[in-house]
Amino acid sequence: MTEPTISRGDILEVRIDRMAHGGEGIGQAPDGRVVFVPRAFPGDVVKAKAGRVKKSFIKADLDSVVTPGALRVPSSCPAAEQGAGCCDFAELDPAAETGIKAEILAEQLRRTGVKTSAGLDIEQHTLEPVRGWRTRVRWGVDKQGRAGTRERRSNELVTAAACTQLAPGLADGLVGEGARRFTPGAEVIAVVDGAGDRHVVETRKAPRGRRVETIREVVEGSGQVQEHVGSRTFSFPATAFWQAHSQAPAAYTQLVTEWLGQREYQERTAWDLYGGVGLFVPALAAAVQGKVISVDYSPAATAAEQPCLADCDVELKSAKVEQVAAQLPKPGAVVLDPPRTGAGKDVIRSVAAAAPQAVVHVGCDPATFARDLHYWDEHGYGIEKMALINAFPGTHHFETIALITPA
Repeated sequence: MTEPTISRGDILEVRIDRMAHGGEGIGQAPDGRVVFVPRAFPGDVVKAKAGRVKKSFIKADLDSVVTPGALRVPSSCPAAEQGAGCCDFAELDPAAETGIKAEILAEQLRRTGVKTSAGLDIEQHTLEPVRGWRTRVRWGVDKQGRAGTRERRSNELVTAAACTQLAPGLADGLVGEGARRFTPGAEVIAVVDGAGDRHVVETRKAPRGRRVETIREVVEGSGQVQEHVGSRTFSFPATAFWQAHSQAPAAYTQLVTEWLGQREYQERTAWDLYGGVGLFVPALAAAVQGKVISVDYSPAATAAEQPCLADCDVELKSAKVEQVAAQLPKPGAVVLDPPRTGAGKDVIRSVAAAAPQAVVHVGCDPATFARDLHYWDEHGYGIEKMALINAFPGTHHFETIALITPA
């Protein structure tokens, strides 16, 4: 193969044909190599600045839009316009977003070799609202004590404007002109909970991709949030995990209830793995008509029992799933809701060895989710149902939920 004629820093004109996992537009360089361009969408003709140049592909940055495609709309997010990494789909028509994410999911399933039934219909759900949906946020704090959103692929902060994902009132007085100041280098967590109360706390700075749960200072509110799903009220620290979209917990619970509640179980025990504060416990308890063992390694999520689960026979275990899954009593049903890295081969092997009759597997990254589905296939389990839930509008992220049963 001849040496590349394109170098780092070169400006290329590229037509975007489709989207890649990670939210990057895919086009073709003049020499035929694949080019990945963030913030570029199908139908766009763009100028892109070459960054990482390899023999088979080029990673580039968007320089300018030559001709906007039919899917491009004016940006909905002032923070993203200033370089924040929050809303990478801020300029994509919201009506087209869920369909594009479904195409990305299908490509990940194909690339991983996941076996799906020819008649499998992947349900598509878009949660409303598509703007102002985020009820909890983590900001960095700069040397001047200003809170802000991290720039894309950077630890630098955008402090002048708040993201339009945020629920009304969530960022008021905390980000932007005239906002209060915080401890330089800290992390700020703000939550508007189900009772409509705002809680603002400080923690130490988290390593990239990690979650810090120890609260250093409660700035506003009690720091203990209340969230309602149906008739149940969950109470937990503002730093504990809870779905960001205001409608997501109810939507996920409804699917789990529908999918697991329509069968008879030989074992009257269920596993709730990576269970957090116990969102899925009532649905699991009703499905198997018995005991639920909920496992999570988060001290903030498992530190206290939830009074709203008093009518359920539930055992909470504060532990890592991979360390205890092989030791639990046999389940009839399982809910598996791992972090972005996925469940992985060892956890799926342990769950499959326990021979549950049904598993609901939740994935927030299509690549690791598709990889995990391939592991299920290796252990004799297949996909009975699948749903894509666009729970992160304005971004490339989405959730996928699958009902896994013995093949």
